[in-house]
Order: sequence, then C-alpha cells, then structure tokens
Amino acid sequence: MSGCGDSGDSTTRGAATPTPATGATPRLDPTPACGEQGPTTEQTEGPYFIPGSPERSSLIQRGVIGDRLVLSGLVLGTDCRPLPRAVLDFWQADGAGVYDNEGDRLRGHQRADSRGRWRLETVVPGRYPGRTPHLHLKVARPRSSAVLTTQLYLPGEPSNEQDSIFDPALLIKTGRAGGVRTGRFDLVLPA
Repeated sequence: MSGCGDSGDSTTRGAATPTPATGATPRLDPTPACGEQGPTTEQTEGPYFIPGSPERSSLIQRGVIGDRLVLSGLVLGTDCRPLPRAVLDFWQADGAGVYDNEGDRLRGHQRADSRGRWRLETVVPGRYPGRTPHLHLKVARPRSSAVLTTQLYLPGEPSNEQDSIFDPALLIKTGRAGGVRTGRFDLVLPA
C-alpha cells in the first residue's frame, strides 16, 4: 500500500538508507501510511496568534526579512483520504525572529484545494530567544469547530534540540528548487 500523499514527488519519500560501498543503489525507506503515525501532533498556539488573518497563499510582502521558502503538502484524514477545502491559518516570525503583533505581516489563511493540497510562499523564520525557527499553523476541516494547532520545524537547525517544545515528528522535509528553499509537510487530522 502506498503512503498517504504519495504523489510521485520525491519529497514525500523517506530518507535514503545508507548502503555499504558496494556500488549498490541506496534504497528509500517507505513512506509510512498516514494511519501508522496517527494525527499530526498538536502543539501550543504560543502568545502571537491573532485571529482574522487575510486570505492568501503568499506571505511575501515588501520589507519582509528572510530567505524565500515555499511549503506545500496535503491535508488528510487518518483514513488517508484528502480533506478538500480544509482551512489552514499560518503565522510566523520573519528571518530576524520578529513577529508583527500589530498588523498582518507573515500571517494568512487559505483553503486546501479540491484534492486536499496546499501551498504557501513565505520566508525562513529566524530564531528568537528560547525558540528554534518554526512556523505556526491551525488547520480545520471545512465547517468544523475542531481545530488542530501545531508548529512546523526545519531540519538541521542547531537550536532544535535545545528548544523544549521541538518535536522531530513535525520536521518539514526540505529541498531546493531553482535557488529557493522548498518544504513539504502533510497534515493528518483526527476524525
């Protein structure tokens, strides 16, 4: 059985398994089925959430500090079925680790498409005291009052292990495309 979200995109596959220096082609670990790991882990909203963000799929605005990051993924149920039109609300610090607490910079919400897909253009968030770089989000099924609140993290950040909230299950799978950092994370909502 193929894993949830297996769209043929290499970012949905597991990490390459090292092989001895035999010239053998490294194999990729199979993607776990979405039900194997359960719903996406919930995490604290933190102090900087502001309701009523604008609807948009790009948080890039003039004057925003940070290297560009394009994230994408799927919103799925634990049965691996896409959740069309799920609502995703994002907020984060800029590349210097500063949140806009008076306006809507680096804040926005969107709906997944008819196949449960979402895509966000933003910047790589910076660290601020006590926290490793992370993005906040809330996600909900259409017409549901149940909301999953979580945070997503970047691999390879030296401060990940010192952050008391960090959870490796919430690491974004990252890559590069045309000089832009890319990332993928599929969200699994409880029933």
